[in-house]
Amino acid sequence: MKHALAVVGSSLVLMLSLPCYAQNQPQPATLLSLLLHELHTTHTEADWFVPINVAVDGLTAEQANWQPPAGGHSAGQLTYHLLFWNRRSLAKFKGETLEKFSGDNDETFVKFDNKQWNDTVKQLDQVMTDLEKLVESADDQKLALWATTIGTICTHNCLPCRADRLCPQVAGVVESGERCEVSCGVVRPSRSCCKH
Repeated sequence: MKHALAVVGSSLVLMLSLPCYAQNQPQPATLLSLLLHELHTTHTEADWFVPINVAVDGLTAEQANWQPPAGGHSAGQLTYHLLFWNRRSLAKFKGETLEKFSGDNDETFVKFDNKQWNDTVKQLDQVMTDLEKLVESADDQKLALWATTIGTICTHNCLPCRADRLCPQVAGVVESGERCEVSCGVVRPSRSCCKH
């Protein structure tokens, strides 16, 4: 009798614990969850790379205007470039008329004005937020149509966020050759782009 009660009791515990176990299992990724993850990790959530908001946080207009000694774009120019292309993609997704553009990508860097630095940062944050909201509200058909473009947007967004390209405070470390211990070649100070 004791054995039968133990078996029944064990069976009840097992049956009652199965729903709890199932609730704790991660849900399979969906196209929506993957696209939102990509957008969030290039906008506000640090993951493998420093997101845009972290990369520009606290930079002054003077710092945003700094250019690497070996040449290249300033943080301000890179931020304006991302604003230009992300705003254009957002307008395209919404079916809005695109502003005229000659097709010369250099124009997307040279229009940066350091007097407008704070406004440029706010506008880029808003465009990224609007992209996230648009994706959240899109149906599966639109998500499928937009998926490759959103993937490209996210790849494009993370490339300029390398610390040695965006942050003038890192310049001394870059010039000294101090690099990440794991061959990614990325600088490891406070604004490093990878979390190895």
